[in-house]
Amino acid sequence: MTRRSVVVERRVAATRGAVWEAITDLAGMQDVLSGVLKVEVLTDGAFGAGTRWRETRRMFGKDATEEMWVTLSEPTERYVVEAESHGSRYRSEWELRAEGPATTTIRMTFSAVPTGGAAGLLAKIMAPLGEKAVAKAIAKDLADVAAAVESRGV
Repeated sequence: MTRRSVVVERRVAATRGAVWEAITDLAGMQDVLSGVLKVEVLTDGAFGAGTRWRETRRMFGKDATEEMWVTLSEPTERYVVEAESHGSRYRSEWELRAEGPATTTIRMTFSAVPTGGAAGLLAKIMAPLGEKAVAKAIAKDLADVAAAVESRGV
């Protein structure tokens, strides 16, 4: 199976802990990420492996709701979220690297691999123009996270 990936990084003037809190607060996600319209948390308890939610975003001019789940969580360092939709499995990895006492680099890697007969959709999403659109959306998410945590001054 072919896996295509898009990687985007952003330096943030905030501690790794503050960034972690912002990117794992599912109840407050729509207040941090401008592209998120709604989040419905499906599991109880703290954020970690096994946490599931439905996230609604506006993508390519349409509202899209996907169910996502955390498959790996290493608090304040990284987590991995997966989803399956339209014959593809999607994986988003958020990594946080401390660059000093109050600076953090966020690295988000998005990848997709076909799981069924809809490889055409995957090709469309991850084709060069699709990759640019995904990279732009990730960059916007990271800018939103930066704005949220930097405005708090932590």
